[in-house]
Amino acid sequence: MPASFNDSPPSRSAIGEEEWRLRVDLAACYRIFAMLGWTELIYNHITVRIPGPDKHFLINPFGLHYTEVTASNLVRIDLRGNIVGHSDWPVNPAGFTVHAAIHDGIAGAHCVMHTHTTAGMAVACSQAGLSMSNFYSAQLHGKLAYHDFEGITVHADEGPRLVRNIGDRPAVILRNHGLLAWGDTIHRCFAILWLLNRACEIQLATLAMGPAIEVPEAIQRRCTADSLQFDPRFGGGRDMFDALVRQVDRLDPGYRA
Repeated sequence: MPASFNDSPPSRSAIGEEEWRLRVDLAACYRIFAMLGWTELIYNHITVRIPGPDKHFLINPFGLHYTEVTASNLVRIDLRGNIVGHSDWPVNPAGFTVHAAIHDGIAGAHCVMHTHTTAGMAVACSQAGLSMSNFYSAQLHGKLAYHDFEGITVHADEGPRLVRNIGDRPAVILRNHGLLAWGDTIHRCFAILWLLNRACEIQLATLAMGPAIEVPEAIQRRCTADSLQFDPRFGGGRDMFDALVRQVDRLDPGYRA
């Protein structure tokens, strides 16, 4: 494990306001995932890059369930997975290997999310991939990338191939593995992942009923152009994210600590 532990935990006052705001939003996002059932025991990750030249990012403590993640126990690490500052918990190599490659290799990837939802993994395991046959997938024209399965993501040499396959497309299907999204903000990244996962859920339901009706490409283009998820006039998912944060606050606001 390349992560190391240091002796002196930082005080709340030692964390800058911008980093603390990111910590609260990221901890809220972990709780949203838990509320939606997007958890995989203690596995999978949501990361956010901390502004600055060092390319540090925040990740969940390995060993905690998403319902246990708080602003203060999120772990700050560098691109090699080394803990910066103090943490009572290690980090998962399978988390920082993929996330670090994307944070480092894609300029706008300030937030990266990865899930193993049943619907997402089922579509990822399908030879045909995502079908452009429903309201949600039609909003992903030109936004979707695929990356072939290379095993458990603990080998750094996979990073350049992953980044190359993603290009500038923010919605990613990791074949045989699951879903991934990246974005310039936590809420925009979440909106993209929600759209992708919802498209997969509808695809699974459709397949149980027989052949699907494909959406013509011209309509796909129009749907993507009209989608609120990508429209900056509507905050790129900010309103949706805030609504879910309010639900989380009613359940347990302890993530803010």
